[in-house]
Amino acid sequence: MAKRIIVTDDAPIIRLMLRDILTYNGYEVIKECNNGQEAVEAFTELKPDLMTLDIVMPEKDGIQALEEILTDDDSAKIVMVTAVDQREALMKAIRIGATDYIVKPFENDRVLSAVRKALCED
Repeated sequence: MAKRIIVTDDAPIIRLMLRDILTYNGYEVIKECNNGQEAVEAFTELKPDLMTLDIVMPEKDGIQALEEILTDDDSAKIVMVTAVDQREALMKAIRIGATDYIVKPFENDRVLSAVRKALCED
């Protein structure tokens, strides 16, 4: 059975790119969210195997969403998506409990490596 993933980013093109990479490689993208509040609600409802979270988003950023999700489920597998200039926020996310991260613009291999690592498929 394919691993179920929620993709979260406020940029539709990033969601599309991630969905394409993941589905092409056998994962099931069960939902796309465009802000942190949607992501928290979707995680609670759908309990995916993994979620990607952009750090900078409207309504609730990725750090806030990460904290809420891990409070609800400390075994959640979360891969952060970040721009190069967000190093400080990324380090905070890792300290809080993010499983891994990918940097935009991302390479397909790096996305798959982070997902496989988070899902213990390496």
